[in-house]
Amino acid sequence: MVRKTRSDCRVGTFEKTRGLPAGTVRNPDGRDARSDKKIGTLRDDYAKKRK
Repeated sequence: MVRKTRSDCRVGTFEKTRGLPAGTVRNPDGRDARSDKKIGTLRDDYAKKRK
């Protein structure tokens, strides 16, 4: 079973630990997310866009 990533993890750390190239994680508007943005904030942004 795959676990959800912790919400207090930062985008830069997530990309580095998963071996992803920089700029892989995107904001809802399509721009790449800042490396110091938290995953929890990113999830909130996507939830707001769906409403």
